Amino acid sequence: MMLKVDKISEETYYSFISQADLGNFMQYPSWSKVKTDWTSDLLGWFTSDNKLAGCGLVLYRKMPYLNRYLAYCPRGPIIDWQSSNLKEWFEPFFAYLKSKHVFSVKIDPPVVQAKWYTPTIKKFLEQAREQGSSGKVLRDLPPDEDYRTAKQVQQQLRQIGWQKQQGDTGFAVSQPEYVYRLPLKGRSLDEVFACFHTNWRRNVKKADRLGVKVRVGTEQDLPAFYELLKVTSERDQFKVRSFSYFSNMYQSLKAEAADRIALYLAEDEEELLSATLAVHSNFHSWYLYGASSNVKREKAPNHAIQWRMIQDAYQLKAHTYDFRGISPTLDESDHLFGLLRFKLGFGGEACEMIGAWDYPLQPLLHRAFLLYLKRR
Repeated sequence: MMLKVDKISEETYYSFISQADLGNFMQYPSWSKVKTDWTSDLLGWFTSDNKLAGCGLVLYRKMPYLNRYLAYCPRGPIIDWQSSNLKEWFEPFFAYLKSKHVFSVKIDPPVVQAKWYTPTIKKFLEQAREQGSSGKVLRDLPPDEDYRTAKQVQQQLRQIGWQKQQGDTGFAVSQPEYVYRLPLKGRSLDEVFACFHTNWRRNVKKADRLGVKVRVGTEQDLPAFYELLKVTSERDQFKVRSFSYFSNMYQSLKAEAADRIALYLAEDEEELLSATLAVHSNFHSWYLYGASSNVKREKAPNHAIQWRMIQDAYQLKAHTYDFRGISPTLDESDHLFGLLRFKLGFGGEACEMIGAWDYPLQPLLHRAFLLYLKRR
């Protein structure tokens, strides 16, 4: 199969990705409008008879003082990852990127390589409490599902010349390698709720009993969300983006599709206790950002807001509710474990993606760039 890669119109791109099984919000045209410090291309893969067979949103960042660019394809590209010949997909891609003066390209494919179900993780944690969980990670536990096709994908990528990104190189744009997902397809909401941990079910009911109300907000509620996010960032010690970033994200995604993004607010007598942003595309809903107050935490607003988001994802016919990133640590003394503990209570599954990969189109410049990042 001979393939060629070229720019395509937003309309053509949108009609293709909206029908793609592996389509996700970070590969939609609207996401390029969120990433204002990058330029972008909407690319299509065409067969010899000019049929569109794949697509990819590529972001470009210019290097200082050089007419050279980094290219990044977040959670993409959307190609046939089951192919036994991935090289034929990437050769025309590299040729196109070279014409754009790209010296290095990064991808984090939408390919899952392993899954651990919640009961499996909980059983391991119970045993680890007796024997010690220090330094333990998900990979110390045999997965419930290990995908052979993902191994074949990685083998092919290495043969082509892609390099698996090891840890944080400082170019921290790649997506989480470990995510937590709640399957919804083929289940009733009652069945989903029944799989929550007893305390999580109790907390959802408690929030309702204590008068916590969850509503879907509008753009006018974004400043309140942002103020709460700043409170959360101070408490949990992470950096927060500017308000304009969230305002632009909300407007850009909303303009593309009414259900692409939603703002949720959990309130007690008009006092904001918790707020989240969720995105939706391709029968998949993601919990993107969350913020919570330092007060009235005993009213369980975070459990209430997640349950409402899960119910709305179900109404949108989502097959998956995605809590996004987790740390692979199973060491309960590690501060990063708290994030997994909260998500485990909803009874989903931990998924290991195949991670981020770099392809140096100009190896010398790529190595010099990595050296620069380490010294920065």
